[in-house]
Amino acid sequence: MKRSSGVHIAGRRQFLKQGAAGLALAGAGLDRAVAQDKTTVILGTATPGGGFPVWGDAYAAALNEADPTLRIETRNTKGSAENIPLLEQGKLDIGLVQGEAAHAAYAGIGRAPLTLNILVAMYSSPGMFVVRADSPYRRIADLKGQAVAFGAAGSGLVILSRYVLDGIGLNQDSDFKAVYLERAGDGPAMVKDGRVAALWGGGLGWPGFTNMMSDPAGARFIAPTEEEIGAIRAKHNFLKRLTIPAGSYPNQPQDLVSVGSWSFVLARPGLPDELAYRLTRSLHKSEARLGERLAQARESRVANLYGAAPRPEMIHPGALRYLKEIGAAK
Repeated sequence: MKRSSGVHIAGRRQFLKQGAAGLALAGAGLDRAVAQDKTTVILGTATPGGGFPVWGDAYAAALNEADPTLRIETRNTKGSAENIPLLEQGKLDIGLVQGEAAHAAYAGIGRAPLTLNILVAMYSSPGMFVVRADSPYRRIADLKGQAVAFGAAGSGLVILSRYVLDGIGLNQDSDFKAVYLERAGDGPAMVKDGRVAALWGGGLGWPGFTNMMSDPAGARFIAPTEEEIGAIRAKHNFLKRLTIPAGSYPNQPQDLVSVGSWSFVLARPGLPDELAYRLTRSLHKSEARLGERLAQARESRVANLYGAAPRPEMIHPGALRYLKEIGAAK
């Protein structure tokens, strides 16, 4: 009896082990099946420390939560200048492109005209400088001859600064000691320790501006004057007059007015209409959470796309179909 009982107990243990192993294998198989059911979308952002990676991470997280069948994966790149060719080559599914970089590419400036479709209007980017609170510089012209960090070399913000300065008769490389960064996030420290006199940036919730304006030593903005805004827009009329409302940054008591444009998420050639539709629908579902998660994303609303796109035909057909369904496009 004892021997028989021992065999019985051993058999039960073996059965339980086999059952647990079977369940584990079944669970792993289920996980793989779920993973296979997800549609992976590769999103190109920019160098760490800038606004694009922050926005891209928040966008990816929001859409992944809104639609369990999506997996948006972000990739750091050199920014707009690299994202455009990577999209054209199909090495990214979607990519972030700053407004002035998009304008130059669509206009065929220095290249064949861009034919990529717009998927999302991210946010507007009024451009300006930030300096230390104890800085003697008050106007853009005061920075002439000084070392200025204009951002990462591949960033669309660098293109915006060229247009802004050109509009008031200044050259970025000959009138300033222009500094181009390997990492966008390096700029604030360079202003604080005096390596550069100012940092150029733009938009709502831009990390470099938040860093500077949160510093106990204080900081302040230098934006174009009303006269300069008029001169810039007379020469580069695709730039829009834009406002950063008071309180958008720490210790910012007044509205800030400058010029800039909207940044976009562009899609690779051949991105399926149905996938573009799903991405647009998921953004619409998650707009409130996205805005709560990131101040920079409060303008990232589906309803803004039709008005922000230079021309309606530039909008991805799948996204446009969703806009028409919700009454946000003609």
